[in-house]
Amino acid sequence: MSTQNIEALIEAAKHLAPDDKERLRRALAQRPSSQQHHITELRGLGKELWQGIDAQDYVNAERDSWDN
Repeated sequence: MSTQNIEALIEAAKHLAPDDKERLRRALAQRPSSQQHHITELRGLGKELWQGIDAQDYVNAERDSWDN
């Protein structure tokens, strides 16, 4: 499911009645905790945040901030 779809679901959940919000919360909490995920599922997550930022410039700026 895309991030846009999840954001739409979150926005829709804001308009639920309190009882329905609680029902949704319980349903999500009952999701099997044994579900395994692979690290590669995170590939590309948040890439839009880094567009136009040079990786070396970013690292240099972070290192420079350690001295302050």
